[in-house]
Amino acid sequence: MDFFPEFHTSEPFTIGVEVEFQLLDPHTLDLTSKAPEILAMTDRYHGDKIKKEFIQSMVEVTTGICRDSRGVCMDMEASVRLLEQTALKAGCLIHAASLHPFAMACKQTVSDEERYRDILEELQIVGRRLITQGLHVHVGMTDGETAIRVFDRMRSLLPHFLALTASSPFYQSEDTGLCSYRSKLFEALPRSGMPEALGSWSDYCSFVDLLTSAGVIKTTRDIWWDVRPHPELGTVEIRICDVPSKFRYITAMAALIQAAAMFLNERADDIAIENRAIINSNKWQATRYGLEGSFVDPFTHTKIPAPDAIRELVERLQAYLDVFNASDQADTIEEMLERGCSANRQRRIYLQTGSFKEIIRKERDKFWT
Repeated sequence: MDFFPEFHTSEPFTIGVEVEFQLLDPHTLDLTSKAPEILAMTDRYHGDKIKKEFIQSMVEVTTGICRDSRGVCMDMEASVRLLEQTALKAGCLIHAASLHPFAMACKQTVSDEERYRDILEELQIVGRRLITQGLHVHVGMTDGETAIRVFDRMRSLLPHFLALTASSPFYQSEDTGLCSYRSKLFEALPRSGMPEALGSWSDYCSFVDLLTSAGVIKTTRDIWWDVRPHPELGTVEIRICDVPSKFRYITAMAALIQAAAMFLNERADDIAIENRAIINSNKWQATRYGLEGSFVDPFTHTKIPAPDAIRELVERLQAYLDVFNASDQADTIEEMLERGCSANRQRRIYLQTGSFKEIIRKERDKFWT
């Protein structure tokens, strides 16, 4: 084996969160390419937390390594509020959703970075359409074998996370009929979507070596699965989530994913590695219907409404939420279930008002509530 990625050990089950925010013109509420101005104002003091992304009408906010969702809340709130203030100085607003409802992909400017230019040259129209935003959660792992053990089993829970966060029903002024069109845009990329189970760290290394030796990828960052091992950071990275509509929901998702990772590791011997066809069936339900879909429950293999499957998951994770002082986040997840996903709320607002701008106004108004 010529390429054997080193797994950089992390403190077990610590978390880091990345959220991509849209940048909006305050008058038209269209996407605006203000990232360079914002980054110029934040790079000196906050460059490690507010970062460049693929297009100039979005920026990414990241936390440091946090022990629990309370740490995520404190870290990210400080950065997001700074971003809000800086955006206003740059003449724009920020917005949390995974697709802007009426912005045109052809009008977006790719960020000035060689990696992004290379990606766009390779992906062509697939890349030009990729004007999406997402929520990524990293969970620290002690070693590669632990990472693969959690990775293999985490796959079956990804549809649960997508259904809770789905926030991308519209694209270029069209109702896609889906709750997460972002997830379908991403599936058009090579090396994306729902991965197969890997089995072991050595199997993962053999896979990466094959792709690297064949010139398919340059680094493991060129693998864009819904969940992936991240050897350089020593984490498993959950990438399937749309951006939640409320700040509280971001921290609740971080808590849920952190608890799930510990649960899957400790109970690995009791948890079957799910067939990818079943997982993809559930993912489609989340993509199409959000919280109004039905899942084949990964623990009982019976088909039940998605909210019931998520409630059963939260119940299984309650002791692990307690470990991370996040038992109150179960109440927030229940609130998310009762309110329904952002995508269906956006659709209702549009049916009532006929205005994409009104969707943005109403969702933005509730971000900090």
